[in-house]
Amino acid sequence: MQEFSATGPLVGGALIGLSASLLLLFNGRVAGISGIFGGLLFREPGGAAWRAAFVAGLLLGGLALAAAHPGAFPPAGGGGSLGLVVAAGLLVGLGARLGNGCTSGHGVCGLSRLSVRSLVATMTFMATAAITVYVSHHVLGAAR
Repeated sequence: MQEFSATGPLVGGALIGLSASLLLLFNGRVAGISGIFGGLLFREPGGAAWRAAFVAGLLLGGLALAAAHPGAFPPAGGGGSLGLVVAAGLLVGLGARLGNGCTSGHGVCGLSRLSVRSLVATMTFMATAAITVYVSHHVLGAAR
């Protein structure tokens, strides 16, 4: 088990806040990943270039971290079949569409703008996550 260090999470959080602030400042857009990615998929008018650059930056940032610090991403295990992972991803996408945003849009950007709707959405995300962990570990007996 790795010893906890707050440095990585603090730097990561600061970078997320900085990128969200810069996107709002220069594009007037909220950094909700589901909306940015959805705009690419459904070809919403205006802004395909910045949307593609934002998504590419997310992917390239992860790849750069994996190359610089391979231990940052533990080996995958017990995640289930590819079909299960695809189904889970589609359900998360559907939930983000139904909730008019995802954790990044509501949790990072909405809460910082004191949005009551984002507060309710974020509390719902967190409660659902807690229930899911409880059910998967204590009811279904999934491996930890």
